Amino acid sequence: MNRERNQDDARAEPRGLVRVGILVISDRASRGEYDDESGKAINRFLNKTVQSNWLAVMKIVPDGIDSVAKALVEMSDGEDCDLVLTTGGTGPSPRDLTPEGTRMVITRELEGFGELMRRVSLEQVPTAILSRQTAGTRGRCLIVNLPGRPAAIDVCLNAVFPAIPYCLDLIGARPIVVNPEVCDAFRPGA
Repeated sequence: MNRERNQDDARAEPRGLVRVGILVISDRASRGEYDDESGKAINRFLNKTVQSNWLAVMKIVPDGIDSVAKALVEMSDGEDCDLVLTTGGTGPSPRDLTPEGTRMVITRELEGFGELMRRVSLEQVPTAILSRQTAGTRGRCLIVNLPGRPAAIDVCLNAVFPAIPYCLDLIGARPIVVNPEVCDAFRPGA
């Protein structure tokens, strides 16, 4: 069950409800110049994949190290998110600073996420080598940087999501259950 909320909603949910931050990083989307499709793509993926009761915490911020770092701290610490999926700002252009903002706030980087996302994306487009996605943990929150294109988001999430439930278990986040027909999540001994 997905329920969306914005950051202004009151925090009255029980500890058992999985909280997933969806952070869209885009100068133009933050100014309302276009309707964001990448955050919607993440939400669609989660709706078909996650069976646990979960709550989407949505936010759109402009590109930049400080805006990304501040939003990630708010979502992990203030909003108590178990998982934050970012979209946008992972390319080589001067304003693409999502990985730098992420590295400012995580305590452990998990390089394998970015490596796998680039590998599967290279099967689709040769420009995937320009992508700088990464992931890491901040307390009991896993943060994963995704690309900005909806089609690329689906490719990347299909690749890395099988490891996410076990990662959340390991860091002490709320447990997440996935639809086995959509995602073959791996948990040792399960």
